[in-house]
Order: sequence, then structure tokens, then C-alpha cells
Amino acid sequence: MAGDKETLLSMGFDPARVDWALRATNNRGLQPAMDHILENEGKPIPDPNAAAPTSASGSAGQPMDVDVDVDDEDEDALRRLIGTKAGPGATSSTEVDAKSIKCSECGKVFKNTALANYHAEKSGHDQFEESTEEIKPLTEEEKRQKLAELREKIAAKRSVKSQQEAEEARANEAIRRKSGKDISKAKDELKAKELVKEAEQKRREKLEDAKAKAAVKAQIEADKKARAEKAAREKALRDGQPIIDASASASTTPAVTASSSSGTSGKDFKDTRLQIRMASGGTPYTTTLPSDATLREVAEFIAAQTLSVDVETVTFAQHFPRKTFSRDQFSKTLRELGLTPSAVLIAS
Repeated sequence: MAGDKETLLSMGFDPARVDWALRATNNRGLQPAMDHILENEGKPIPDPNAAAPTSASGSAGQPMDVDVDVDDEDEDALRRLIGTKAGPGATSSTEVDAKSIKCSECGKVFKNTALANYHAEKSGHDQFEESTEEIKPLTEEEKRQKLAELREKIAAKRSVKSQQEAEEARANEAIRRKSGKDISKAKDELKAKELVKEAEQKRREKLEDAKAKAAVKAQIEADKKARAEKAAREKALRDGQPIIDASASASTTPAVTASSSSGTSGKDFKDTRLQIRMASGGTPYTTTLPSDATLREVAEFIAAQTLSVDVETVTFAQHFPRKTFSRDQFSKTLRELGLTPSAVLIAS
């Protein structure tokens, strides 16, 4: 309205910005127009022709472009600012004596119906009455002071908004860092699983190598034994002596074996027959190794038979006589350990 425009111009605002504010707020009063000017200070002024359709399509029931918090001081300033340049159309048209409109619920007094409608939208009050109370105009000094206060409020709102944005940025950064930590933890766990899997694969390969090595050694010993038997038969044929069958001699009764070996001490046996039982139970493993074979070769043999045994960690014990072999004794031969010609070992 003309009175609001003159008041804003008298406060030193640019005419083009005053026209823009009044159009944008649909001439809803002095306070909304002033808030629009302060909120959009420094922004370029849009073309009035481009903005005309938007303002023309608006209605009195639609919300304004800016969200303004009106408190008691703002209302008082509004009343006093309006009083300085009130036009003839600003007064109530119902009665000649009515000079203002009063809210029956809170007691606030307004210069015209536009300001009363604005107050109703912000507060939800709907009880108004005409009043003969006249709003006193502000002096030039009071205008400048109130304008400065309004600008300080706008600056305070902007400061609060910037703080909220900073807090949101910090919260987002914390979320991002936590997500990064979770991803890093998942990668570490995956890497640890891969290392365990790789170590297990290496252990299997090591056991397979030990098994293959033990099989090769066993084959070599079997070949040596076969060559020795063949050489003994050939010598017996040359000397005219009877040929002794190794399998037949092995199947003789214990009494005959004991009598034939009574004159031979245990240290003179070339081979040692071992029965290896697992401490956890199961079928025992039987093998024949040279008496000069070390206890470590026995460990390699048993490791080649089952994946539950590791050459570096397996231990051996003997129930009768009760004895436990240490790791230092793995380099000694079966003959030196007194395990010839046969023995039963417990592996764990």
C-alpha cells in the first residue's frame, strides 16, 4: 500500500527494492516487506515483468516468501513505524472513530487489517475488535535504532543457522569417518582370514611333501632290503648253503624266534618294527624302519599318514618302560633310544 511504501522510502531503502519487497509479500504489511528487504540485501532485483505472474497468482491465504518470527518488540516497532506515514486508507473503514484494530486474545494493537491478518496467521488468534487507540509515530532516531535492532536480529538468525550447518557438517564427517573405520575393519578381517587360509594351504602342502618324502624313503629301504636278500641268496648259492626264505623265517613261532635270537643282543638288529598309536585313539600305524633311522623319521612317517600330526610339534612316549622322548632326542637313532627290535610308541 502507499503508506507502507512511503514509510520504507523514508527509512532510506532503495525504491526498486521497496517495490520488489511489496510485490513479493503481496502488500501484506510493513513488517513482512521490511523483513524481505533485509533478508535479500545484496541480492539482484528480479525483473518486475517476470515476477508479475507469480505475484498475481498468489492469494491472501498463501504463505509469504519469507518466514518471519514476530515477537512483542517487533509488533511494537511495527505499530510505531506505521504510524509515521499512515495514509488515509490505512484506517479502519467500518467506523470513522476506529483508529486501529486490537487482538482480543493478546491485547496487541495494529494499524490496519493487513497487519492484523499477518498477526492472526503467525499466532493463530482469531478474535479481533476495532479500537480508538492511536498508534504514536516514531521519531527519526527511533526509526534508525529499530532498524539497527532488526538487522541485528537477522544477523543473529544467520549466525544460528551457520552454527547449525557447522554442527551438521561435523556430524556428517563423524559418520563418514565411522564408515571408513568399519570398511577398514572389514578389510583387515578379510585379510586375516586370507592369511589363515594361506597358512593352512602351506601346512597341507608341507604335509603332502613330508608324506611323499616318507614314501620315497620307504621305497628306498624296501629296495635296499630286496637287494640285500637277493645278494644273500646269490652268496648262499655260491657257497652251497641252504637258502633261507625271509617270509618263512618271519612266520616262525615266537619260541623259535626267541631261541634263535637268544645269542644276539638288541643292538645287532638292522631293522626295527614300530607300532604307533595316537593319543586321541584310532587305528594304530605299523611300519618297519632301519635301526639307524632317527626318531624324526618316525615323526615324518606318522605326519605323512594323518593331517592332524605336525613334524615340528608331535611328541612320542613309551608306556613300558614308561618314557617320554624330548625334542632333543629326535636326532638320535632307534638303536640309541633302545627301541630295537620292536616298540610301541604313543604319538600326541
